[in-house]
Amino acid sequence: MSQDESKRIGLIVGREWDWPSAFMDAVNRRETGVTADLVKLGGTFMDEACTYDVIVDRMSHEIPYYRAFLKYAAINNTYVINNPFTWSADSKFFAVVLANRLGLYSPRTVVLPNKHIEIEVVPDSFRNLTYPMDWQAIIDYVGVPAIFKDIHAGGRSPVHRVSNVDELIQRYDESGTRTKILQQVIESNVHIHCFVVGHEKVMALRYSAANGRYLPDIIAGDDPVGQRLSHDALRLTRTYQYDINMVEFVIKDDRVYVINGTNPAPEMDKELMTPEQFEWCVNEMAELALHRARRPPRQHAIFTLGESG
Repeated sequence: MSQDESKRIGLIVGREWDWPSAFMDAVNRRETGVTADLVKLGGTFMDEACTYDVIVDRMSHEIPYYRAFLKYAAINNTYVINNPFTWSADSKFFAVVLANRLGLYSPRTVVLPNKHIEIEVVPDSFRNLTYPMDWQAIIDYVGVPAIFKDIHAGGRSPVHRVSNVDELIQRYDESGTRTKILQQVIESNVHIHCFVVGHEKVMALRYSAANGRYLPDIIAGDDPVGQRLSHDALRLTRTYQYDINMVEFVIKDDRVYVINGTNPAPEMDKELMTPEQFEWCVNEMAELALHRARRPPRQHAIFTLGESG
């Protein structure tokens, strides 16, 4: 963390460039004494200083080394958006369970044992697993068609529809070491994504699967449906204490379902959004990062530093 009055915001990103470049421009042109740039890493030493006050993480869910570095940065008092300890513990299965516990509707979901694992094991390592699995019972619970997808991956990660036991077993046999879930399909043409920034600001957009982008109109805050969705999105996001999150809903027969309760690194680019929508994401995130740099709240980890006993 910087020691003088100037503050520094870093970004960890992948191949995206629309939003990162616009975000850095938005921060740097404000001339507030806070600068933004890309974090550069080449191995992290256990006692080196972290020179960033805030780091915005857009890529550690895909690059494990980045996640290790961000936990190191957090213990050295860098504020990380989003909290790497919380994000490490998150999953799509946990999110639907949490939504249910909060009284929200979500698709019926089953998490499945891994087809393969990465370490060497012996048969007794699996003594807690029932084998063979009751595939028909799984299908009967979820219903068909169902979605077979990764428990962690976000964005546009591959998903597969399955219509019967044979198709489910085929996809399961192809899943390798990934942990997979099978989820009920809620057939609907009304898909709404709520972008939440800073536990307070919400932009609700209707997504067109046919066009692969968001429709132009932002759902107004005084719209009854918009109010309900914003309330639910804020409730989920505040439970996680994510600084940025995207909650995905579908509406069918006047019932709102939470399809994805968390996406801590939602896609924000000009191919998906109108200029107005994109600028909202840029400016709200810039204001949030600047605020966190000046007045960082306590960021919870898996421990509390201090004297024991």
